[in-house]
Amino acid sequence: MQIISPSDLKPLLARGAVTLLDVRLPEEIETASLPGAVAIPLHELPQRFGELASDKPVVAMCHHGVRSQTAARFLERNGYTEVLSLDGGIDAWSTQVDATVPRY
Repeated sequence: MQIISPSDLKPLLARGAVTLLDVRLPEEIETASLPGAVAIPLHELPQRFGELASDKPVVAMCHHGVRSQTAARFLERNGYTEVLSLDGGIDAWSTQVDATVPRY
């Protein structure tokens, strides 16, 4: 599993080069989210990871980066070869890339 910074993720998202997986809970996603993210709460990932496209890298995201690392390791163990975790989660995205994304 690799770690990606918010600033390195931004251009990849802009050109649709990665699948963004948001593993936070629905109430967290209601508070702050990124457009186009696939929302699968971490506890549902074992049953739903097949919903993710395997033709491009997956970047897992959570609030601060802990759950996304767990998700990334799970995906790697289940055959995904290009998996990254967003360093600092959506909180870091808000502070480093887009301050319009609410912090909580």
